[in-house]
Amino acid sequence: MTAARNLGAEGASSSSAPIEQRMRELRALIADYGYAYYVLDQPVVGDSRYDALFRELQRLESEHPELASAESPTQRVGAPVAAGFAEVRHAVPMLSLANAFSEADLVAFDRRVRESLLAAGLQQAQLSYSAELKYDGLAVSLRYEDGRLVRGSTRGDGATGEDVTANLRTIKAVPLQLRGLSPAVLEVRGEVLMYRSDFARLNERQKSAGEKIFVNPRNAAAGSLRQLDPAITAQRALRFFSYGVGEVRGAELPLSHGALLEWLREAGFPVGSERSQVTGPQQMSEFFERISALRERLDYEIDGVVYKVDRRDWHESIGFVARAPRYAIAHKFAAEEAVTELLDIEVQVGRTGVLTPVARLRPVFVGGTTVSNATLHNEDEVRRKDLRIGDSVVVRRAGDVIPEVVRALPREPAAAAAEGAVEPQQFSMPRVCPACGSPVIREEGEVAWRCVSGLFCPAQRKQALLHFAQRRAMDIEGLGERLVDALVDSGMVNSAADLYRLEAGQLAGLERMGDKSAANLVAAIARSRRTTLARLLFALGIRHVGEEVALVLARAYRDLDALADEDWEMVELHKQEVLRENARRRNRGEALAPIPLEGVGPEIIASVARFFADPHNRAVIADLRAAGVVCEGLAQPDSSALAGRTFVVTGTLATMSRTEAHERLRALGATVAGSVSKKTDYLVAGEEPGSKLAKARELGVAVLDEDEFMKLTAGD
Repeated sequence: MTAARNLGAEGASSSSAPIEQRMRELRALIADYGYAYYVLDQPVVGDSRYDALFRELQRLESEHPELASAESPTQRVGAPVAAGFAEVRHAVPMLSLANAFSEADLVAFDRRVRESLLAAGLQQAQLSYSAELKYDGLAVSLRYEDGRLVRGSTRGDGATGEDVTANLRTIKAVPLQLRGLSPAVLEVRGEVLMYRSDFARLNERQKSAGEKIFVNPRNAAAGSLRQLDPAITAQRALRFFSYGVGEVRGAELPLSHGALLEWLREAGFPVGSERSQVTGPQQMSEFFERISALRERLDYEIDGVVYKVDRRDWHESIGFVARAPRYAIAHKFAAEEAVTELLDIEVQVGRTGVLTPVARLRPVFVGGTTVSNATLHNEDEVRRKDLRIGDSVVVRRAGDVIPEVVRALPREPAAAAAEGAVEPQQFSMPRVCPACGSPVIREEGEVAWRCVSGLFCPAQRKQALLHFAQRRAMDIEGLGERLVDALVDSGMVNSAADLYRLEAGQLAGLERMGDKSAANLVAAIARSRRTTLARLLFALGIRHVGEEVALVLARAYRDLDALADEDWEMVELHKQEVLRENARRRNRGEALAPIPLEGVGPEIIASVARFFADPHNRAVIADLRAAGVVCEGLAQPDSSALAGRTFVVTGTLATMSRTEAHERLRALGATVAGSVSKKTDYLVAGEEPGSKLAKARELGVAVLDEDEFMKLTAGD
């Protein structure tokens, strides 16, 4: 594959060719120029020429919207501001890597690999490793179907990540369409990061605008990729490097990992140039030393190197341990340490109510920056390390990013006995929230203490308001993170009920908020006054109460007062009685009794009880009612023909959002699943349904178009 299809073709006159042909030419040229710049690192035109072609394509697409294409480079930013990120379950888990810190660790790794090969009857003489950089960014997965980018997600916990497709589409180094191939499925794994030079320019802009300064490129990249508004992500100069694949169908991949990286580069993905082939621990160490010397000259941050067995067909035989593969290892750079004094331990309340002890340190320079604060994670960690206020402590920048208190130095008995010496003080976690005075709890099996007053607590206010306004909760369109920050910081909104008292005139005075936007937001807030009990329960942010639990509670109670005044201890006792009775009936072969609040366990019941027992939360609900918020109960689904049926909704529906379709089904007692399986009864297919439609047909699942779905759920 060549670097560009025909870079001289841009001189062709658009007047001599049909408009559609010219648009195809422009898209191809812009894609080629982007490939040359971001993948090959060999720019072939200047910025002015690139911008002129881009503007011409924008003009033609604006004049002829019927000829627009989702793969056009002009469509990298086009999605609306998101209400949150949906979960994505990775078809192939995104595993983490075991770490090596010394040559002895490399020798042990090489020995384990050889032992695995010997056990599998494979030739150790052919063993070599692909050595490459370990980027200090965010791992993501890009899913392509038939050659087109259909989804991008974060690594998350390795099994499940967040859907950040709209934001990843804004990264120019991420191809919207593969070059020269179109496999049924290709998942490309890689790292999103920010160059140091781009990071410096971003912080300069942030400083000039009076906005927050980012600590380091990794934090800036993370914050940029998780923006709810893709237009903000597009302004942040993010980069992408690919380093592997996940699920693949319909493509024959190279046998070696090194060749796979070249294959990915040909397909349109940037691949790191600093890589090598090594044959054992000595050459691994030599590569590591070379990269260590080069590290500071790179325009991006790395925290080590990675070695992978080059023969990809051997990976399965070598196997896995826990959440890491045995065929790969990360050789990490040593963290820097320094000694300083622990001046105090303060408690911060996070945006989800978690109380975190934070070490206030005498400022010390370590790992390239001055450190004065470090998280202590939780109360158990403070106890385990026996940290006391006044101790001399060792501080490390773990992974060159997060300051960590490693340990306290031994206390000198003579110094403690000296006249005027102050004995180091033990730390105790407060039993009320430092931000609002509400009780804090520590649930069984958890290490964190947590404030129970989400909507009332000022430390949680912004996050609580964003959750309250999201589409699946009160559905207040246009109330995003930036606006919530402005409303809270200006003092205009201190609680959810304050939203319903806002006037267009107040809002129009905020930065970037004109008269029309202000009027639209006020109208959206007004529409949300009438909602369902299930939506309101979810919006209140009760711990452990997600959408499904909110629906169960709404069906059982239908009235907020009855739910708030319930004797939850008696509910739990009654539920346990029914479960015991059902066990007896099951042994006798008798019909089972209905289980009250089925799917709602003791932990959730206790959380709901705590929420409604808190007077602050009661006051918030009363304030919402005073502001005109009313909720309606759900129709009883028991008589519905769809009760107990499993549906999957895919593609774009014309008359409603996918969330609204889910709510419609759940209100009729149906179950909504995220993927098609043998247990699926119906697949509802909108426009561009993707791979789920093929899966449904393969399994013989009934497929409904939108009209059929509307008739079915209307009872026709």
